[in-house]
Amino acid sequence: MNMNESLLKVVHETLVESGTIARHYFRQSLAVTAKRDLSPVTLADQEIEAAMRKVIHQHFPEHSIVGEEGEDQLGTGAYTWTLDPIDGTKSFISGLPLFGTLICVSREEQFLIGAIDMPILNERWIGVLGQGSTFNGIPCKASDVTDIGSATLFSTEPNMFNTGQAERLKKLESAVRLRRYGGDCYSYGLLASGHIDLVVEASLHPYDWMSAVPIIQEAGGVITDWQGNALHRNSEGSVIAAGTPELHSAALALLAGANH
Repeated sequence: MNMNESLLKVVHETLVESGTIARHYFRQSLAVTAKRDLSPVTLADQEIEAAMRKVIHQHFPEHSIVGEEGEDQLGTGAYTWTLDPIDGTKSFISGLPLFGTLICVSREEQFLIGAIDMPILNERWIGVLGQGSTFNGIPCKASDVTDIGSATLFSTEPNMFNTGQAERLKKLESAVRLRRYGGDCYSYGLLASGHIDLVVEASLHPYDWMSAVPIIQEAGGVITDWQGNALHRNSEGSVIAAGTPELHSAALALLAGANH
């Protein structure tokens, strides 16, 4: 078994653990507290991440682990696991099943494996560098839409954009065929499977978007920041993902043009 196969095996094992806990707590009465940034956090978030860290550490004690809920665990090797136990906590605490668990495995600055797991829906996207993306084990591909007027655009919520970003977004919103809010990480999976064509977001943390990079790229799509630059761990949090390079370029041009 090569390293990628070993990593992938542990990704799936980790998601079995996280999914079991998420399903146990979903639509149960939970105490909700606020983090420093005032986003809600629950016991489930913390318990899921702790279980994920335990599985990873058992297999790869030398690897680093960075998670939304816990302290950075710095290892001695080149590999880092970036975790988001519940992406879409507001959906989770509202009983809406559109939340997911995210994993990105990177080697230095190279994103090797991305996973988006939707535990209530039993849907899972995996992207492996150089090996394509799958949805529930079956290869998936982003849409072939190149015309902005035929595109479907998703963002999680309007208040993720500051005033300047919201102004820039208006021209793009008026150009697309369909515009919807909601979805969190689910939108990136839907894009990788060709159901939607554009995801444009802002104010994201690395653990929000890192898992989507291998999934979308290996499905044939494009994902960058709003300036068209490749995403890296210290990116400032704006993301644009598209099913095709042509659509990505058209969306970037509209976002830039709206600011002139």
